[in-house]
Order: sequence, then structure tokens, then C-alpha cells
Amino acid sequence: MAPDLIMHFARQQAAAASRSVILTGLHNHANGQYGHQHSYHRFHTKDSVVSLPTWLSKAGYRTARIGKYHVAPEEIYPFDQHLTGNQGGSRNPVSMAEKCQPFINKDKSRPFFLYFCTSDPHRGGGYANELPYKPNRFGNNQTYEGVKELIYDPQEVLVPDYLPDSPECRAELAQYYQSVSRIDQGLGRLVQILKEADQYENTLILYLSDNGIAFPGAKTTLYEPGMRLPLIVRSPDQSKRGIATDAMVSWTDLTPTLLDFAGIDLSRLEHNNSRGERAPYAFHGRSFLSILEKEKALEWDYVFASHTFHEITMYYPMRVIRTRQFKYTLNLAHQLPYPFASDLYEAPTWQAAVKDGMDGLYGKRRIGDYIQRPRHELYNMEADPAEIENLASNPEFERTLINLQDRLRAFQEASGDPWVVKYKYE
Repeated sequence: MAPDLIMHFARQQAAAASRSVILTGLHNHANGQYGHQHSYHRFHTKDSVVSLPTWLSKAGYRTARIGKYHVAPEEIYPFDQHLTGNQGGSRNPVSMAEKCQPFINKDKSRPFFLYFCTSDPHRGGGYANELPYKPNRFGNNQTYEGVKELIYDPQEVLVPDYLPDSPECRAELAQYYQSVSRIDQGLGRLVQILKEADQYENTLILYLSDNGIAFPGAKTTLYEPGMRLPLIVRSPDQSKRGIATDAMVSWTDLTPTLLDFAGIDLSRLEHNNSRGERAPYAFHGRSFLSILEKEKALEWDYVFASHTFHEITMYYPMRVIRTRQFKYTLNLAHQLPYPFASDLYEAPTWQAAVKDGMDGLYGKRRIGDYIQRPRHELYNMEADPAEIENLASNPEFERTLINLQDRLRAFQEASGDPWVVKYKYE
């Protein structure tokens, strides 16, 4: 019998583009989901794309989703069931887990795929310059059935070095960690339900986030805090556990990995392409099942990243190649000031920092450098993990820069990136 699959998804930002990558194995510049599907944005995935739930349904899987969805159109991302009606909505992962119990137990003769997406630890917006800080940004202003709220002391929280160590930031981090703790309890209850159903030892569980922590300097950026995201994989087939691999993986690898685990031969997948012709189906990512027990994954030593801001009002596409030592970022709209998601701009952490002006520091980075970026950014990640010293104009690194630029352009061309026109017209 085929194994079961769960993707437990902690929501860091309302990123339809990120979700489309996770569910298709294609970068959003190719799948067409450039940003939000709702409101006036109206982005949607191309008709020629075949998503993860579609492939799994064809292979005999039962599919269900709960919580945030955030992609369109629904016929491209069809799930058999949309589980709703739990107390606290997608802010209550414990109640969400309870809602999944009937689905998990319904028909054990068929494997299942569960797409479990919380709204925690996303922040809300609409409270600009709100001091003292109030807890309702991170959903901490109500009670949730089955959840034991963990309250954190702002004076004792750990402040990452890319954030300012200010009273405002500490207050927000305390609220953020409280929201994260709800997710932990929800995952714990979901695992308990799997064990009660005798399905835990038959289930692959992936725990991840769609974007970086919901603070400026992480969320919406391709600096390390926006790219180095949590990914915990629990496979029933592993003989070694507790392994931390150094493999550099992308969210384009998630769909191929899940399909591989389900026993689907990726080389035999076909679809109707944009011209209506039957053709092989290719992903931008690849399965990482074979390296789950390898602490050193030698052939997984680089990753590409593609970013398009999630709102139609925030044009700022970026492309990245990241190797073990270097990181090159191409800011395609570098002439523009870096745009802000509204909830990040309104955050007390950012508002307190910008009072010092463009020469002030936000974490280790000058605020002016965060807002107005050059076309090319090159960083030596071994010597400068905070990405402060841009080496793009340094003659000593010219050959490195050219090599990475060539590799990035080849990736863009191979992956159907429409922004390759900028090489010709700019």
C-alpha cells in the first residue's frame, strides 16, 4: 500500500506565489502565480500547470486541505475535501488537527495527502504606529480551545542579529513566539491523531514555512533570513534519525519529493502543454528523498531563488543563485525603492528604526541600503554571513561574479523566466 503524506505548513506571509511553487514544483515566474489571487491582484496559475493534488489524485490518493489556500484557480489545485468549521479558524492548529481526524480515519484502504496550513505566525496589519504594542497582530487577542497559551517575556527573547535589539522589536518577538507555540501544539496533536489511527509509521511528514519571519529584513526578501527557512522531514523509511543535512534544497523540490515518496515515476509524467500538445512534464526541482540520511550532500551545493512581490502594487522581481560560499542577487527593478508589505511597514519594529533616518541601522544593515539596492549584489557568505559587504564592484571577485551571472541567466532561460527580456532591453 502507498504511504500517506502530510505537509504541515506554518504561514509566515500571505504569499500566493510561494504556495504555488510548493504545490507545483515550478518557480512562480513560470507557473504564472506572480502574486495574490484575491482582491484587486487577481494573479492565477497557468492552465497548463499540473499541481501536486492533481498528480496524487491520479495515483489514487485521497486529498484534503485545511487552513490557508491562497492560490487560483481551484481547478488547477483540486482537493477532494476542504476542511472547515474548526474553532479559531486557521489560528488554532490544535482545533485544525481535530478537524482532520475523521479524514485521516475515513478510508484506510487508500493513502491520503493532507495539506495543513496555519495562519500562525503571520501578523495582521492596520495598526500603524501603535504603541504600546498590542497583541492582536499575531492573533494573541483571543482564546483558542485546546491551546495552552505560552507568554514570553520581551526582556528574555532572543533577538536575531538581522533585527534591531529595541524595545519595540522585543515586544513584537514575544508576541511572534507566542503565535509559534500554538503551531507546536497543533503539530503535536496531529502526530497523536496519526498514532491513534495507526498511521504514524506509514506517513511522510514535512514541516515548513512559505517565507521568512514576519519582520522587515526577512519576509519578502532574498537575504538569508528570507531564504533559510525551516524544513523538518519525518520519513518512516529512514534508518537514521536526527540527521541535519547540509543539502541546499528549494521549495521547487517539495512536489517532486512527495511524488517520489508516493511511488510515482517522475520521468513518465505527461501533460497537455500551452500549445495543447501532449508532452513530458518537467519540474524545476528534484526529489531529495535520497539524501535524507546524508549529513553531507555533495551534489546539493547550490540553489536558485526567484522572487516576485506578492502584491500587484509592489513590483520588485529578484533572482538569486546561492552556492556554499557565494550569493549573487540580481535586482531587476533596482531603480525603484524596495517596496514594503503593509504589515511590515506599519510594524513598530520598523517605525522605531526609521526614526534615525537613512543612515541608521536596522540590525547590521544601513536602512538606506535596505531601501535603495544596486542592480547586482555579491556576498561571500563564509566571510560575511550577514550580507553587508557587496563585492559586485570589487575587481578581485570579477570572475566569480561573471560565473554566477552566467549560471543565473542560464537558469532563467531554462526555467521560462519572462524577465530574461531585460538582458536585451536594458
